[in-house]
Amino acid sequence: MKRRAFLQTSAAATTGVALLSGFPIGAYGYSPELAALTNAATVTDKVLVIVQLQGGNDGLNMIIPVDQYAALAAARPNIMLPQNQVLPLTTATGMHPAMATAQQLFQNGQLGVVQSVGYPNPNFSHFRATDIWTSGSSSDVVWTTGWGGRYLDGEFLGYPTGYPSAANPDPLAVSIGSVVSNCVQGPMVNMGMAIASTSSFYQLLSGGVDAAPATQAGHELTFIRQVVSQTQVYTTAIQAAAGKAKNLSPLYPTAGQNALADQLKIVAQLVAGGLQTRIYVCQLGGFDLHSNQVPTTGSTTTGAHATLLGKLADGINAFQDDLRRLGVQDRVIGLTFSEFGRRIKANSGYGTDHGAAAPLLVFGAQANPLVHGPNPTLPANAGVNDNVAMQVDFRSVYTSILKDWFQVPQATLNQLFGQAFPYVPVIKQAPLATLPGAAPVAGFRLYPNPARTLATALFESQGEAVYVSLFDGLGREVSRPVEGRPLGLGTQRVPLAVGSLAPGAYHCVVREGSRSSSLVLVVAE
Repeated sequence: MKRRAFLQTSAAATTGVALLSGFPIGAYGYSPELAALTNAATVTDKVLVIVQLQGGNDGLNMIIPVDQYAALAAARPNIMLPQNQVLPLTTATGMHPAMATAQQLFQNGQLGVVQSVGYPNPNFSHFRATDIWTSGSSSDVVWTTGWGGRYLDGEFLGYPTGYPSAANPDPLAVSIGSVVSNCVQGPMVNMGMAIASTSSFYQLLSGGVDAAPATQAGHELTFIRQVVSQTQVYTTAIQAAAGKAKNLSPLYPTAGQNALADQLKIVAQLVAGGLQTRIYVCQLGGFDLHSNQVPTTGSTTTGAHATLLGKLADGINAFQDDLRRLGVQDRVIGLTFSEFGRRIKANSGYGTDHGAAAPLLVFGAQANPLVHGPNPTLPANAGVNDNVAMQVDFRSVYTSILKDWFQVPQATLNQLFGQAFPYVPVIKQAPLATLPGAAPVAGFRLYPNPARTLATALFESQGEAVYVSLFDGLGREVSRPVEGRPLGLGTQRVPLAVGSLAPGAYHCVVREGSRSSSLVLVVAE
């Protein structure tokens, strides 16, 4: 293999490169795939942060279905949290007590929870399940590209020749952690740069490399590190961004105590420093807790999983505080994912085994702060093979974020993922209010009203693109049954699923062309 081809196809050759806040950086060049994924063909300042929880997170120990506490306690007598220590999110749903800072984010409108996220026919292998989540594939096919790379390959033909350029001087993706995420893998080359392990931030600023042993092999290693460092075409851009902003939040733990916080601290600094990178991938490992998830003696609110959940919550909380102080909080949205959840029933080793669906978090000032979807339904007497059933396909979350955050067209999303997926309103939307002076949508009414599980929006359509949304009393979009598509001419009946909504008054808004109408829908107990 020629040296150029090796450098272009290598996914993690980061040994000895320049460093940022203790993480050596390996740059893999500008990403046409991720550029288009973030709508970079047009100018955007939006940033997506993906947090991978490696090992399979126990979602039932993170987001607790309080309304089914008895069934969960029967399945997990040796690891179950005391009910009076579960932090409330809603009347039916709670959060692990180690995540108090995440509960505060939820209450302050900066965090949402999507329940029971997975995919049909789940795979329980760490490696295969990770490939599925990072590629965006179905479980019965193998895609070697990331869910960004496939789309962007056609947007910047000829890459990597000619990049970076005056128009595109910065890396489009940054992957932080020991493994370069497949999320940023394109058809031919990896599309980002990697920040792989801890050392010294000042080596980036000085252009130094890690010291090697004073041996023949050490001298050769130093030479290799210098050569690799010289290939890092984005070092100057990183240095410039790092020099323009300093972290302001006092909430970050001491360096080395919280790996996720250390990574997010870098992201905040680079975003505030003006780096035009659109996607960051961070990692927090250690979630494969088949045993000793909680201590064998003492409180079940402590232990290995509690420690990880605390690091997750505290890292995100410090990050959000830093973004606010730096004045860039409205530009950044984040989501968490893990390759799978865990079984409903605990095992005898005070742990849990590989499972299926689990909740994920969406965080940021523009996150829609809701518990999206009902709690999973648990059997009264769970067996060792019982799993949390999928309610939301993970690709629904991906495509919804791409649509709302980066304005990726629906037709492009269909090509990117091979099919369309239902919309989930995980990003705050400006209320779909009636247009001032607009003509009403003819024949618009809601029935039954009040409704308990299902209502219907009835109206006359003129064949133009239709939008139908439900908003709660705080203006948060809780459902978008129709997203900008023609329904045909004549009478239309749009079902509104409200069974998972809290009782109360909601606003149903219908728009078609220049016409719009709004009515109050009451969800009864």
